[in-house]
Amino acid sequence: MRKRSLLPALLISLLAFAPLAAQQEEGAFSWDMDTLFDTLPADPASSPSNSTDEQNDEHVLSEVSLLELVRQPGFVFDGRFEFLLGFAPGWNEVPWFDTEERIMTRAPAAKMQVSFNIDAQFSNILRLNSTLFFTIPNFSLQLGDFFFDYNIEEKVFIRGGKFNQRWGISNNFPFTDLLSRVPPNNPRYVNEPLIIRADIPIKVGGFQLLSLTRANLLEGETFLPNDLAYGVKYNLALTWIDIDVGSFFQEEMALRGFLSIKTTIGNTELYNEWLGVYDFYNEQRTKSAAASVGFIHEFFDNRLSVNGEFFYNTELDGYRFVPESNLTEATTTLFPSGINVALNLLYRLRIPGSPRIFLQTLYAPEQDSAQLVPGFRLNLFEHLELSFAVPMALGKKNGYYYQHPNDPANQNRPFAIVLMLALRGNLRVAQRQ
Repeated sequence: MRKRSLLPALLISLLAFAPLAAQQEEGAFSWDMDTLFDTLPADPASSPSNSTDEQNDEHVLSEVSLLELVRQPGFVFDGRFEFLLGFAPGWNEVPWFDTEERIMTRAPAAKMQVSFNIDAQFSNILRLNSTLFFTIPNFSLQLGDFFFDYNIEEKVFIRGGKFNQRWGISNNFPFTDLLSRVPPNNPRYVNEPLIIRADIPIKVGGFQLLSLTRANLLEGETFLPNDLAYGVKYNLALTWIDIDVGSFFQEEMALRGFLSIKTTIGNTELYNEWLGVYDFYNEQRTKSAAASVGFIHEFFDNRLSVNGEFFYNTELDGYRFVPESNLTEATTTLFPSGINVALNLLYRLRIPGSPRIFLQTLYAPEQDSAQLVPGFRLNLFEHLELSFAVPMALGKKNGYYYQHPNDPANQNRPFAIVLMLALRGNLRVAQRQ
């Protein structure tokens, strides 16, 4: 039985990290624990080559737009290597519960992955991006991103294939990422999606129309009409505010619509999101909604990042797809209901090794339940990084975070210790005509 209130334990944990504020640059930090130990590969298209065609004279270059330079026919080849060595012991009960049923399980892990990406620009209107990677142990050759880009007279931009696509803002409670939503208790849709998307710019905004399926067509699974989902989103990007509004629907799932608003004031980013749900398939819970408000602020010359968020959810059976990470397999997870709060801290020490110390806190006060993840990342040497974290559930055993712990070993353990070494390297070769 739990002998102490959750709130004092949570406050003590937060105070233990408060002195960090008295003390670099890693770039954008994902507050999502699911990708905490991942190094997300950059989209080759987002880093165009600096090389230019030496046969073009200055007069020709002056008449060629920057966009046309990026779209010069040619290719970019990326080779990536990653070796992970980790250890994640955990317990089926948290250490401070007085029980004789506590069992420790070890979860050692060793993984090596090599990926090859080719970004081929056939012309200024057609591009193909494909990634293959193989992993050991349990050798397997898999297809990563595989998509084409095609633009119609610079008015309609089409992308189709297998790629990551996200809506919404929050990483703590991504309830407005409607593209990740899946029907409850349906293992058929625990797959990366295949998407066809059309972007239509209109002045300072534009429409995005898309259709996707999570049917495993790459493995020859039979495609059914109700496997297809549809979405539409409109973006208005003004100098002082960015607004997204959209809707998404698939058979066997509720119709959902969302609104996301984001603005920046000084070093503070503010965001507000709303969700409306109409469920044709559940007469008892026809209508539901959710909303959140959050901020991200940088302190001490961007050394300390603070993210806070308040989330209220009346949807009781909203599931989302969580993709595979370096440590975890692809799965689905349920959104917490009622009142929820998130507080995340990231501190960058400007010393050799560029250590980054973080604390992720998710709290459901109505259920007296919380998730706490303190840890750090450290660059030991060039290409070699050490990561350490202690994901733990606090509060009642029947609370959301105790029942849905963030266990990197996928063993549903409410307390674990994660230690991982990562050796990474990357090679890029570009050739333009």
